[in-house]
Amino acid sequence: MTYSNTRSYLPIAAPPLRSVPLHFSAACFIGALLTDITYWKTAEMMWTNFSAWLLTSGLVLGGLAAIAALVDLFVGRLPLRGATNWLYVVGNIAAFVVSLFNAFIHSRDAWSSVVPTGLILSMVATVLIVINACLGWTILRQRIGGLE
Repeated sequence: MTYSNTRSYLPIAAPPLRSVPLHFSAACFIGALLTDITYWKTAEMMWTNFSAWLLTSGLVLGGLAAIAALVDLFVGRLPLRGATNWLYVVGNIAAFVVSLFNAFIHSRDAWSSVVPTGLILSMVATVLIVINACLGWTILRQRIGGLE
C-alpha cells in the first residue's frame, strides 16, 4: 500500500498576528479587575502591586498587539470594511486607553489607587473587552463563512 505525498487542506482564515498578544493583554486587564476586587475586600497592599503589574503587562502586550494589527492591516488580514470591523478596532483602542488611565490611577498611593476610580476603570475595561470579544467572534464567523 502506498501513500501519496499530496495533502488536501481545508481553506480557513489565516490566524491574525495580533491574536496572541491581544488575548494575553485582555487576560491581564481582566486579572487587574480581579485583583482590584480582592484589594477592595481585603485591603492587602500586595493586591495593588499585582494590579499595577498586570496593567503594565497588559499595556506592553497591547502595544505589541497594536503593532501586529498594523501589520495585519497592511497584509490584508484586518479588513476595515463594515461597521462591525470598525467597532472592533475602536473598542480595542478604547480598552487600551481606559487601561492606560487605570495604570496612572494605580500609580497613586494605597487605598486611593484602587477604590473607587481604579476599580471602576477596571470594570469599564473588562466590559469593553467582553464586547470586543463578541465583535471579534462575529468577524471571525463572517470570514470563515465567506460572508466578507
